[in-house]
Amino acid sequence: MAGKPFNFKFFLFMQKVLFTRTWNKIYIQRKASSSPHASQPHFNKYPFLGKGQGTLLNKALMFHMEGALLKSSSVFPYFLLVAFEAGGPLRAFTLLLLYPIVCLVGKEWGLKIMVFVCFVGLKEASFSVGRTVLPKFLLEDVGNEGFDMVMKCGGTKIAVTDMPRVMVDCFLKDYLRIEYVIGRELKVVCGHFIGLMEDKKTSSGSMELEKVPREGKMDSPVIGISCFNNPLHHQLFSSCEVVYMVSEADKKNWQTLPREKYPRPLIFHDGRLALRPKPIATLFIFMWIPFGIFLLLVRATVFFLLPYKLSILFLHFTGLRGTLIIPDDCRVSNELKQLSKEGGLLYVCNHRTLLDPVYLSMGLVQVRPPSLSLAAVTYSLSRVTELFAPIRTVRLTRNREKDSKMIEKQLQQGDLVICPEGTTCREPYLLRFSPLFAEKTDHIVPVAIDFHVSMFYGTTAGGYKSLDPVFLLMNPTSHCSLTILEKLPRSYTCKEGKSKFEVANHVQALIGKALNFECTSLTRKDKYMILAGNEGIV
Repeated sequence: MAGKPFNFKFFLFMQKVLFTRTWNKIYIQRKASSSPHASQPHFNKYPFLGKGQGTLLNKALMFHMEGALLKSSSVFPYFLLVAFEAGGPLRAFTLLLLYPIVCLVGKEWGLKIMVFVCFVGLKEASFSVGRTVLPKFLLEDVGNEGFDMVMKCGGTKIAVTDMPRVMVDCFLKDYLRIEYVIGRELKVVCGHFIGLMEDKKTSSGSMELEKVPREGKMDSPVIGISCFNNPLHHQLFSSCEVVYMVSEADKKNWQTLPREKYPRPLIFHDGRLALRPKPIATLFIFMWIPFGIFLLLVRATVFFLLPYKLSILFLHFTGLRGTLIIPDDCRVSNELKQLSKEGGLLYVCNHRTLLDPVYLSMGLVQVRPPSLSLAAVTYSLSRVTELFAPIRTVRLTRNREKDSKMIEKQLQQGDLVICPEGTTCREPYLLRFSPLFAEKTDHIVPVAIDFHVSMFYGTTAGGYKSLDPVFLLMNPTSHCSLTILEKLPRSYTCKEGKSKFEVANHVQALIGKALNFECTSLTRKDKYMILAGNEGIV
């Protein structure tokens, strides 16, 4: 009798030692015996990142997305993104208030509460947050080490997630090239989500695994990667031959997956929130919104009432900062002054926000007389934004003949700024430049613009464009980097025999090199088809 307490304490001690190892992975191996006790797991150390990598190359892999791929195991930020972007600020604020309850009621009930608050009443057909918003934040949360573990297995990859499948299906399949995703479905009534998930008890883990077609490489045994605090999918992973366990201590040392390792580059994404909405960050956002609205009104009023040079100083003081870069400052400045007096100078810049022409006009005040006029060519700008624009705007019609005549007319009246991409791009990529500008003048000045915000994006593809300036000016801080490059040499213009496509591609390459951005052949139509399901015609 005296030996039993001793053995029990020794067992607890050994269990603690095994579960707190920080780098050695523990695997569960089922014995091949036919005895009744053969299904009981047997724990052993296994250095997953060291030995035995070659044995995994041709085996199928099942991994837990939140526990084995993402650095953070908390799914609250992703549900808050759904609530804010698909349901609005009030729904997001309700979810934030319920966060303490979500933490207290346990993982399963906390998940049910978040699903109900975020999805109840939303239309199934119009739900696009999982495709347009969440992939950016999920990619930024992928651990480099976890990504390497998943990609080392060369067989079929199966992702298991705690979140509803509609939230992560696009991220896993389109951006990480995962073949199959196992997640819970949401119940739909009359085309609307009712905030409930399909009952887990209706299907066991083995039944869900049988839904995955066992073709080709799936004939091999399945390897699993999960985490210790994953009670929701224990039965599912019990069907694996080997399961490697990742601890929270391991994930604290993980590095963020670098952009160059993305299986598919992230070029387009939508949504208003620019920062990851963790609970504390979300609380700060809602506390800031009243101050942000007040600051928006002050910034707009001062910019309209004060002269350019005074308003620039005030805006810098309130957080709207900018940097003007001019290579070979004196020579370029003198050249711009001379060309501006002659008239018809065309500034060609990439497109980051609707304020790009405004920042350019503020920058040009430093290098040329402020009395010289500058007009901006626009297309998708809302009528409200055009009405309050501090500089003159000219709207394109997408009729090539009419637009060509309009550009020629405006160049006769003064300088003109045009963004040939036709739409904004938030990531370090340049869309294809429309060659329309190349035929109209040989006085072309490339301008490279980069823009960073701290809280809200001032652009959208699927939202209300009239709110773009509101969200942009509500940011606590923002920074615009403006680089005015040298005038395009005459030998690279259409008047010297270059085609309009060669000129447009050359200007795109110059701006891409100045910003260290990658040039692409994607267009405005591609962006809107991906993010909004239309061609972006306004």
